[in-house]
Amino acid sequence: MSKAVISLTTGLEDPEKVLVAFLVAVGAAENGRETLMFLTKEAVRLAVPGVAVGIACDGCPPIEDLVKRYDAAGGRYYVCPICVNARKLDAETLIPGAEINGTVPMWAWIGDEPATTFSY
Repeated sequence: MSKAVISLTTGLEDPEKVLVAFLVAVGAAENGRETLMFLTKEAVRLAVPGVAVGIACDGCPPIEDLVKRYDAAGGRYYVCPICVNARKLDAETLIPGAEINGTVPMWAWIGDEPATTFSY
C-alpha cells in the first residue's frame, strides 16, 4: 500500500481547510497507510499543544478529536523548520508524532515507493 502525504499550509484562519486535511489524513492512517502531514506556513501552529482545537462548521467533528484519531492511527507530522523559526515557536514542545523536518527528510521518508499526495 502506498504512503500518503498531506501538505497543509493553512492554520485555524481557515478551519474548514484544516478539517478537510485532517479528515483525509485520518482516513489514510486508519486504513493502514503510512501517513505524514507536512505542516508549513501558518499550519505549523497546529503542532503546538492546545492549538488544534475547535469546530470548523456546524455538524463537523471537533478538530481535536481528529488529531487524537490521527495520533492513535500512527500518523506523523513533519513541521517546517523555516516556518517555525519565522514564527518564533518553541520547536522543543510539539504534539505527539510531530518533529521538525523539512523537504529533504520528507523526500527521504517517501523513498522510492509511490505516494499519494494531497495539498491544502
